[in-house]
Amino acid sequence: MLPCLDEAEALPWVLARIPDGWRAVVVDNGSSDGSPDVASALGATVVHEPRRGFGAACHAGLLAAEAEYVCFCDCDASLDPAELVPYVREVASGAADLVLGRRRPQGAGAWPLHARAGNLALARMLRRRTGLRLHDLGPLRATRREALLGLGLTDRRSGYPLQMVVRAADAGWRVAEREVPYRPRTGKSKVTGTWRGTWQAVHDMRRVLAEPPVAARTSVTAR
Repeated sequence: MLPCLDEAEALPWVLARIPDGWRAVVVDNGSSDGSPDVASALGATVVHEPRRGFGAACHAGLLAAEAEYVCFCDCDASLDPAELVPYVREVASGAADLVLGRRRPQGAGAWPLHARAGNLALARMLRRRTGLRLHDLGPLRATRREALLGLGLTDRRSGYPLQMVVRAADAGWRVAEREVPYRPRTGKSKVTGTWRGTWQAVHDMRRVLAEPPVAARTSVTAR
């Protein structure tokens, strides 16, 4: 799943890095730069989600997916979707239920200071809430589709990625973290490109952390 808002410039590189045999689902969230046409021309399945919000786009992609295993990746060329191959293998083997990419900046401008600070603060709050000793809440991740749907995610804004991890922890999932190169993005960030955007995301995620535990409707694969 590739949530997309005005990423026409980055799409060719991102879609060229999709592993062979995988289905790329580009969820357009109201682009005005022709992103849907670019994605379609490059062979991606395009889903339109008119409701603005990172979570809304991600969840629309999840609902449109049909595979047993699903992955999420930003559509701005900062992360390489080819890195997801071992993540899926780890989930398929039963070694983990959810695998996240821990971003390692590559080059100047890859991860602005304010975005790192917000991410660090959230990781610490997540540890207090769930006990998970994660360092990053980045967008590169892999899991099983049906199990993820069973978590009943409700956030449709910036809190979606965090809610996924919190509810996974509450459901007893094994959550793993693997390092991944993080490059300077193509174009301007819609969320963490400014202090205001970053702290709006932090606000959304603080709300998620304040939610009481919710029982998952579907369990993960039996051990």
